[in-house]
Amino acid sequence: MKVRNSLRSLKSKPCSVVTRRRGRQVVVNKKNPRWSGRQG
Repeated sequence: MKVRNSLRSLKSKPCSVVTRRRGRQVVVNKKNPRWSGRQG
C-alpha cells in the first residue's frame, strides 16, 4: 500500500473501494493490491 498525495487515480481503477480508517482516507483494491493506497 502506497502513501500518496492524491488518490484520484486509484479511485478510478476497477474494484477499488474508498473508506476512512483512523482518520485516514484509504483506497482498498482486493483484485490488484498494488493499486491500494492511503492518504494522511
